[in-house]
Amino acid sequence: MKPYRSILFVPAHKPAWAEKALAAGPDAIVLDLEDSVPDELKAAARAQAADAVTRLRALDPSVGLLVRVNGLATRLTGADLEAVVVPGLSGVFAPKIEQATDVLRYDALLDHFELRNGVTGLEYIVPVETVRAIHNCRDVAAASPRVAAMIGPTAEHADIAREVGFEWSPEGEETLYLRSRVLLACREAGLHALTGLWERIDDLDGLRTFARRGRALGFRGMVAIHPAHVPVLNEVFSATPEEATFYAGLVRAYERAAADGSGAVRYRGLHIDRAHYDKAVQWLATWQGRFTA
Repeated sequence: MKPYRSILFVPAHKPAWAEKALAAGPDAIVLDLEDSVPDELKAAARAQAADAVTRLRALDPSVGLLVRVNGLATRLTGADLEAVVVPGLSGVFAPKIEQATDVLRYDALLDHFELRNGVTGLEYIVPVETVRAIHNCRDVAAASPRVAAMIGPTAEHADIAREVGFEWSPEGEETLYLRSRVLLACREAGLHALTGLWERIDDLDGLRTFARRGRALGFRGMVAIHPAHVPVLNEVFSATPEEATFYAGLVRAYERAAADGSGAVRYRGLHIDRAHYDKAVQWLATWQGRFTA
């Protein structure tokens, strides 16, 4: 999966919002058929989501386009996928996954509708939303090649808050353990590690601080529910030219030293060796092309 910095949600039954979402500049858009759509509008929202995928893809060939379907327990997932697996779709935001067998059930449906609708290469973003999902996140991460990203839970009023019973704080200490388990599962399986969610729409300073804490932990992107949050997330989850220069210089310094037969060298006041070099190489591979001024 592309290293999405910002993933913006849009209710699928409000198609006029889709272009506004695209204009905000997110790396990916999720058209939501689940929680934001009333039950009586879900059937119509499927067609609206499929139309939005086609329309947005024509406007922007590079943006990620996903649909959050209804969870397996609702028995609506198949009908959702039948409608929205169309050319231009990037993936499925797959809710309420709690164990590896849930992923395989999604796979069975998606394999069928990809083949029938002439679509290939769809991936999952998996939000970790329940206590059982936390316990099983390692197995879920490795359950299928389609699992490309997972989300470490932080939301103040979402399912995980209700299930765990934590009292939310801007610092996020109450979810640190939960998010850390998901982060490690992502790292082991080679997935894109995401965090979210900041629900306070007008508090952009709080969002920036929270996102920076997430990046410091090791997350590389975040979910957003309002277009105003997108520029902040794109900034936080990008590297600066100064950082790129630092790590590129470190690589060159170590390689020169190694060529001269030395396994360690002084660089900008630091003692660096092979471990520093390996981190710098990985950093450049991860952040290449994701720079902000």
